[in-house]
Amino acid sequence: MRAYHVVEFGPPSALQLKEVDDLMPGEGQIVVDVAAAGINFPDTLVVSGRYQILPPRPFVPGKELAGVVRAVGAGVTGFAPGDRVLAQLEHGAFAEQAVVNAADAFHLPDGLGFADATALGLVYQTAYFALLDRANLRPGETVLVGGAAGGVGVASVQLAKAFGARVLAAVRKPDQVEFVRAQGADAVIDVGGANLRDDLRAQVLAATDGRGVDVIVDPVGGAFFTAGLRALAWCGRLVVVGFAGGDIPSVKANYLLVKNISVSGLQWSDYRERVPERMAEAQADIFRLWRAGAVRSPVTQTFALEELPTALELIEKGRIRGKAALIVKDA
Repeated sequence: MRAYHVVEFGPPSALQLKEVDDLMPGEGQIVVDVAAAGINFPDTLVVSGRYQILPPRPFVPGKELAGVVRAVGAGVTGFAPGDRVLAQLEHGAFAEQAVVNAADAFHLPDGLGFADATALGLVYQTAYFALLDRANLRPGETVLVGGAAGGVGVASVQLAKAFGARVLAAVRKPDQVEFVRAQGADAVIDVGGANLRDDLRAQVLAATDGRGVDVIVDPVGGAFFTAGLRALAWCGRLVVVGFAGGDIPSVKANYLLVKNISVSGLQWSDYRERVPERMAEAQADIFRLWRAGAVRSPVTQTFALEELPTALELIEKGRIRGKAALIVKDA
């Protein structure tokens, strides 16, 4: 089978597509014939060597996949060859086969295609945990979503609406406005100007009758984080999800005290490692919301296996709305 390998850290073009032996499952594992793999911003960090978790090289990158169970290992219950699954893993998805811990795999609902399934995994779980576990979102509150046209952004907009919140979607480009409105955003905040520190707060106050927002989901970091703190309402909560903007911001603790606000972080991988049962609950709820029509897959672009480096470059430059999927095999 074929698999991409990180031999040396570098740009996406440094990835090597190699022929390797078929995989075998160990105890508690399954082997999946990969039909589609989700492509996410953290993948660009992994390939370049900037991610917080990096296995020894060479290794196969990719954190989520959908496909058909090929084989099951000893001790595995609940899965059999031929089952359609969505699975998350620390690395290994950008290949024609992948070994997955059975605990990290989920049966796909009938009618959900493989490419669309990859969009309902990692980014929706990230948004789910950010909104419910970290921000303790309550119905009727107002949420500001940074990077709202991206994968985590779209998931946060859709889920916040499904949980009964009012949503303000922050975008940098005019051509993203209608896209985020189509995802359910109640209002759009323009963060493409030169004076973000004042402009963001002014727009948020205008959209909330001067109150500010209760929750901010921030996958951007940098100047958006700093400006967002000024737009929080009393007892507001900001959840740090990532730093797609490139810069890692800092905050003075006295500002949290004076405004009675809180900042927390969300590291998705920790949920998989520490509380897999919570991840299973979240994924089941996301599938429930999908069946109810409350959320829908945000896949806007697909790429053939050979096009992975191009896809990663586009994501790195912020040129893909919603979510991109890699089509590995014909379903």
